[in-house]
Amino acid sequence: MPDTEASDEPGTYRPRRRGVFLLPNLLTTGTLFSGFYSIVAAIDGNFDRAAIAIFGAMLFDGLDGRVARWTHTETLFGKEYDSLSDMVAFGIAPAIVVYQWGVARLAEYNAAWGRIGWLVTFFYAVATALRLARFNTRTATVDKRYFEGLPSPSAAAVTAAFIWCAHKYEIGGLNGLLIAFAVTGLAGALMVSRFYYSSFKVVALTGKVRFTYATLIPLTFVVIAIEPPLVLLALFAAFALSAPAQAAWRRLRRRPAAGPGPGRS
Repeated sequence: MPDTEASDEPGTYRPRRRGVFLLPNLLTTGTLFSGFYSIVAAIDGNFDRAAIAIFGAMLFDGLDGRVARWTHTETLFGKEYDSLSDMVAFGIAPAIVVYQWGVARLAEYNAAWGRIGWLVTFFYAVATALRLARFNTRTATVDKRYFEGLPSPSAAAVTAAFIWCAHKYEIGGLNGLLIAFAVTGLAGALMVSRFYYSSFKVVALTGKVRFTYATLIPLTFVVIAIEPPLVLLALFAAFALSAPAQAAWRRLRRRPAAGPGPGRS
């Protein structure tokens, strides 16, 4: 039965108007615009702007879902639109930024390296698509406190921050290109991994916190402002490596200690 709504006249109905909520979808459009701008800036050779645009996309992406929940304007349309925008901003844009920055120049050193570099950036884009698809299909069943695999915005932040550092501090040559190659491939692999990352959704933004914790917020921004590319790279790289490090530590703790056995003195 089609959706209908009552008209002003008794006994008559008219089709219910379907629409989308403006504010959350406007923020999602900001994510998409930032990703698109990052691609254009990378093509033009403005790699610092390309990296900053990806962090801008992260800001919009962090706001749209929260605004939708706070205003009770969550819709299936918004969820799909958000996922498509994330694919552009955190999948296609970082891959193109890395490729434009210098992975393409690997061919100058060796033709095989050039092909591998091209495939690594494509692998990153595919990993983002797989990560987003897995997230969308398991939203209703997974523990909200954790993400399975590195979140795509965090993976994009690692690659963007590295390119930002490389561009600012003129990191080049074969070593710089190989590091970019490794960072991009590792970020893609962590996205499709089975490692669990904290979602920080258990943090109550409207709850009370200690005064000392409250002072950490402005302090964090001050530290980032001192040297944005280096600090952001350190922060997001630490987050990306935290889950593998915790998994390795738990495995070491579970390993039984080697005691004296047969034939040992």
